[in-house]
Amino acid sequence: MRQDWLGNAVTAGSDATVAGIDGFVQAFLAYEDGAGQILAAADADGACALANAYAAMLWLFMESTEGPPKAAPYLARAEAAAASATERERMVVQAIRAWADNDIPRAVSIGEACAARYPRELAIVKATQYHYFNQGDAPGMLRLAAAMLPANAGLPYAHGLAAFAYEQCHMLPEAEAAARTAIRLKRKEPWAQHALAHVMLTQGRNTEARAFLEDVSDTWTGLNSFMVTHNWWHLSLVMIEQDEAQAVLDHFASRIWGVWKEYSQDQIGAVSLLARLELAGADVGARWQDVADYLTVRVHDHVNPFLSLQYLYGLARAGRPEADALLESARGFAATAPDFARPAWQDVAVPAMEGLLAHARGSHAAAAARLLPLLPRLPEIGGSHAQRDLFEQITDDALIRSGRLAAAQNRLEQRRAGHPRSAPTLARLARVYRELGLPHEAARLSTRT
Repeated sequence: MRQDWLGNAVTAGSDATVAGIDGFVQAFLAYEDGAGQILAAADADGACALANAYAAMLWLFMESTEGPPKAAPYLARAEAAAASATERERMVVQAIRAWADNDIPRAVSIGEACAARYPRELAIVKATQYHYFNQGDAPGMLRLAAAMLPANAGLPYAHGLAAFAYEQCHMLPEAEAAARTAIRLKRKEPWAQHALAHVMLTQGRNTEARAFLEDVSDTWTGLNSFMVTHNWWHLSLVMIEQDEAQAVLDHFASRIWGVWKEYSQDQIGAVSLLARLELAGADVGARWQDVADYLTVRVHDHVNPFLSLQYLYGLARAGRPEADALLESARGFAATAPDFARPAWQDVAVPAMEGLLAHARGSHAAAAARLLPLLPRLPEIGGSHAQRDLFEQITDDALIRSGRLAAAQNRLEQRRAGHPRSAPTLARLARVYRELGLPHEAARLSTRT
């Protein structure tokens, strides 16, 4: 029987099919722009369960309502061929079927079992980490990493997967160690680079983060649109912290927005960065309109609450009526969402959308009242700590603009403790202290540490 590059047995009709599978998994783990080759491999070998299952999975990663219909014919072929496949391949097919059916608990259960039995099945390990990530279950991400890491100790991508899991669990020294191991094994390991950027940003190590990201940016070639724009997004966050909003605006079109405007992750990266730039006092001009042109199709797209929150905010900041339509659609979806997802949609996402819509339209008191109680539950909607920090910053802005200065001071001083050189944080605090009648404290901010 043929084997893939990780030593897993593959039921395939030709070496070309295995080469297509290998190319897909390698590109998938490396975030390179070559994962699409699995579609040709699956089309050429309809009797290969694994190739067709992976092709279906690629479509599901589109994170849109278009994904499941595109995945359906590949998944049907995978299931038809599963009887003659290996146990590992059948588990892959079953996990992807559960995902296509939006039975994420079953997809996760199969992924866990597969990782325990076949730890070199890294595509499903990564997909299962993705499901855990979207549910805010960082320990689940780490459990998967622990299951697969001993069998993959020499593989940089395995350490990258572990690094991000550690970071999301707030285990920052472990995250940094794993990320540096990955990068030592392969300098061009963008997921590990990204995990290390998370660590440094969380710890307020802005100068170090800037130097690191600029140093490895020469390796951000041949990557898929998400990874290249997301690592530039992380560098942009550092630049905003260093009071360089204009420099971020200068590269927004080439490095954040414009690589693949139709893709969900590129869209939310653009929304998030524009919002942060505005919160830092920058004038983003007509950029909201360009982004919103691509968000109007998302009105009934409720694949993930974290995505929907940002679609809505982008539409609202552009003054588009589709923001209201998206909120109404989300309310209807939340009422009928699967049991595992309903609390996140009903109790967190929809109220947060209401708060974000209020903030985008200048109703700051309503925004603060809606958002502040939700902050402890935001992990349930998915996204990383760094990504969800946008909602923390919007809440702080709403508190300040609605005159809830004591609450804003309390939150911002806690933020400053971890980010003593954050230009936006210091600027917000200075405003709060001036409005509280404490000009001396405002003046001291530039020298306080």
